[in-house]
Amino acid sequence: MKRSAHLTLWGMTMKRVLIADPIEESAVAKLKAAGLEIVLRNAEKDGPIEKQIKGFDCVVVRSATKITKEVIDAADKLKLVVRAGVGLDNVDKKAADAKGVIVQNTPEAPSVSVAEMVFSLMFALARNVTRADSSMKNERWEKKKLSGTELWQKTIGIVGFGRIGWEVGKRAKAFGMNVLVYDVIDIAKACKEIGAEKADLKTIIERADYITLHVPLIPQTKGMIGANELKRMKKTAFIINTARGGVIDEMALLDALDTGEIAGAGLDVFESEPPTDWHLVKHPKVVATPHLASSTEEGQVRVGELTVQKVIDGLK
Repeated sequence: MKRSAHLTLWGMTMKRVLIADPIEESAVAKLKAAGLEIVLRNAEKDGPIEKQIKGFDCVVVRSATKITKEVIDAADKLKLVVRAGVGLDNVDKKAADAKGVIVQNTPEAPSVSVAEMVFSLMFALARNVTRADSSMKNERWEKKKLSGTELWQKTIGIVGFGRIGWEVGKRAKAFGMNVLVYDVIDIAKACKEIGAEKADLKTIIERADYITLHVPLIPQTKGMIGANELKRMKKTAFIINTARGGVIDEMALLDALDTGEIAGAGLDVFESEPPTDWHLVKHPKVVATPHLASSTEEGQVRVGELTVQKVIDGLK
């Protein structure tokens, strides 16, 4: 029966899938149950992935493994790359397209997890949560020093109004915030659904009390928040980045925090991960987390389920 099922779904040859980065065990089990041969990569023991990729029909990655042109050129059977997560900046899509390799990701899976993380960072900044916790653990009672501000009636500027941006906007409206949104695509319908106001980037930078970034890291967005943009922000404003580190010029941000050009930053992503220079992370006006936005139990289960679906559908 088992062999027959394999033949029905995959033809005469069992398809081979390389899981290059860890995914949920339940997802691996479902891929095996579908009749696929699964190999779990161990980067330390298995050597360069370009030397391992031969013979595989599909490779599954998270953010750690880079599917470069060299990897794609080294493959002999590769038909599908599935990125279990949102961004595709670790996959050379141009090289994949040139060789007819399909590239998929699962952007819908972590939307709620990331949106909730945005508010975790916003509240931590608005109410000095991390500083207050640290002072309490050091047996200091700093009630007056750590007075905060409300989110109610503040303006949030959402840069990038895809799935995650939309989820952030919906929650911001529930908190009684004014919602400004910017994107390069038509977002009129999405704005109407939650009562958000479409604005240009200049308006958001100048008017928002909180700016949250939800754009991919591509040449057009690299360093899009630099010294000029930070100078135009309110001195009381905060910037939140759960997208990709390179979207903000980190040196310019450090200068803006040092000189009081903005009030603070909530950062979950960095140009180098882990950072090679920890000055920004350690800044007293920064709340920093180690790329945790999509790391919830529920989000990871959704990522696993969607990864399974896209691998099976893509190889059929």
